[in-house]
This record gives sequence, structure tokens and C-alpha cells, in this order.
Amino acid sequence: MAMEGRGGGTLSDLYQGSKRLLLKSRDGLERLERLEFSSSTAAVDSPDLSAAVRTDLAQIRSLCADMDRLWRSVPAKSQRDLWKRKVEQVAEEADSLKESLDKYFQRRQRRVQEAQERAELLGRANGESSHVLRIFDEEAQAMVSARNSSRMLEEATATGAAILSRYSEQRDRLKSAHRKALDVLNTVGLSNSVLRFIERRNRTDQLIKCAGMVLTVIIVFVFWRWIR
Repeated sequence: MAMEGRGGGTLSDLYQGSKRLLLKSRDGLERLERLEFSSSTAAVDSPDLSAAVRTDLAQIRSLCADMDRLWRSVPAKSQRDLWKRKVEQVAEEADSLKESLDKYFQRRQRRVQEAQERAELLGRANGESSHVLRIFDEEAQAMVSARNSSRMLEEATATGAAILSRYSEQRDRLKSAHRKALDVLNTVGLSNSVLRFIERRNRTDQLIKCAGMVLTVIIVFVFWRWIR
């Protein structure tokens, strides 16, 4: 494909890049789900991995916005329909992965909250509970920070996609207005030609009428002279 996205890649390049990111995101999500049943030491590192998965999914959404703009410019309808289905499949798979990631976050947040409640109920004075709480507090803060960063990235991506969509709509409206203006100009040109033809025809009819009247008067006069 000759069309290029904002990053300079073609439609085919963007599609291949989005497929690679989907594979990476799916693998990262599977690792996160395995970490849920791992030791607490390994689980502490999960916020970085979850943030990376969120970042990849946000990048896929950005690529989908670029591809959605590019496939509409494909000249052949059959190819245009094919690319439309491909882009929709990528977007649907990314949405499914994001939904699974959100459910993972909900489970993690629930476990952290349950652990904090258990530690508070035990009320150990030997500092062990505070150590556990500190670990979970740090993990919760890291998760909140990762989610906030990912949310900001998603909002920026959505804003960029909306701006591109508005630019595309404005371009289409300008093209439509241009075509309408050309149609009006063509119609005005045709109307002027018709009016000039009608005016010439009216002048011709007037001449024919006058000539007929003069000829009639001459014939009557000649006939009147003849019968006298």
C-alpha cells in the first residue's frame, strides 16, 4: 500500500506492527495471570508488567486509528472492504485483551484490600503486619500510578484519533462543497446558454411575425387593386 500513517509506515506495516503488539500483549497478560498464583516476591513486580501491557494496548488503539484513516483511501472497493475487516478484527482483539486486563486489576485490587483488612484485624504489634502492609501499600501505589499513566496515554490517543477524524470529516465536507460549487457553476453556464438561445429565438419570431404582417398587407392591397 502506498498510503502512509503519521509515523511514515504503510497500511501493511501498521497492520503487521499491530499484530506483533497483540501477540506481545497477550503473552504479557498470560504472565500476569500466572503471577497471581506465584509467590509474593514475584508478584510485587507485576505492576511494571501490567503497565507495559496497558501501554502496548494503547499503542494498538493508536495504530487502529491510523489504519482506520488509511483503509478509507484505498481505491479498490474489494481491497477497502478487506482492510476494513482486518482493522476491525485487530480493534476487537485489543478490546478483549483490555477487558481481561481490567478484570486482572480488579482481582489484584481486591486481594490487596483483603490483605490490608486481615492485617488490620490481626493488629500485630511485632511489626510483621506493618511490613506486610508496607509491601502491599507500595504495590497498590505502583498499580495506581501505572493505571493513571496508562489512562493519560489512552486519553491522549483518543484525543489524537478524534482530531484526525474531525480533520477527515472537514476534508470530506470541503470536497463535497467543491463539487457542489462546480455543479452550480455548470448549471449557471447552461442556464445562460439557454437564455441566450431563447432571446435569439424570440427576436427571430418577432421578425417573422412582422414580415408576415407586411406580406399580408401587400397581398390585401394588391387584391383590392385588382378587383377595382
